[in-house]
Amino acid sequence: MASTTHPEVNEVELEQKLLDAISVAGRDRVAYVCFSGGIDSTVVLAASVRAGVDTVALLGVSPSLAAAERADAHRIAHEIGVRVEEVETNEMGLAGYRNNAGDRCYYCKSALYDTVQALAATRNSDEVIFVGTHVDDLGEHRPGLQAAMERGVVAPLVDAGFSKADVRALAREWNLSNAEKPAAPCLASRVPVGTEVTPERLAQIETVEQFLRQHDVWPARARWHETVVRLEIPAEMFERVVTDPLRGELRRACRKAGFKFVALDLGGLQSGSLSLPLAGS
Repeated sequence: MASTTHPEVNEVELEQKLLDAISVAGRDRVAYVCFSGGIDSTVVLAASVRAGVDTVALLGVSPSLAAAERADAHRIAHEIGVRVEEVETNEMGLAGYRNNAGDRCYYCKSALYDTVQALAATRNSDEVIFVGTHVDDLGEHRPGLQAAMERGVVAPLVDAGFSKADVRALAREWNLSNAEKPAAPCLASRVPVGTEVTPERLAQIETVEQFLRQHDVWPARARWHETVVRLEIPAEMFERVVTDPLRGELRRACRKAGFKFVALDLGGLQSGSLSLPLAGS
């Protein structure tokens, strides 16, 4: 489903639609917002606070969460005025997650939502779980949506009819510092479908991506292909990474992470590139 804005709806109307959706779902309940630091969950978190709902920001921590994203989530939540509570989700203990057969996200989200519900039970609270899913997500292959539906998880952005463009528009209106933040899927998304996800492979990926972040080659993806790491970066940054001294430093960083070869993908930064079909298929 293509992202579309609603030209007839201004930011004030957008805000009210979202606040109303959150107020209805969160009335007399504790709202546990599954918060990643991305723009979608940030808008839901900020809206829940603005709606006056008793709000808890929960950050699922596992080997698939990059340290840089973890730190950024805390920073953003602090700006909103909410303390982040971290929960260990332990999805690595699920065979379905490790096997990475195309439905990995189902097991990941199941582990997260089950952890949140178990936490709420220990606090004897009547909870509602909020996520940052918006209407543009609904037309994509997202096994995690099935896990959310099975557990009664609420997507206020969907209830309010928000597209991705609407999310960013409201984030700008609220002056959220990550309003223009690019998508940052988990580290496991860099592992090809059918290849086992392991903590060691995720650590390899994070090591390379952390180097790229530190050298302002970002956004970027370090795709894992056994002895090869395939780098996806914006095309305008190609010249930088193939010019010494950065080229040499990058190669050494990749080898130190455990890769023998470093490949630069001429397609640039591509969402879901590990599942792209061949031309003509």
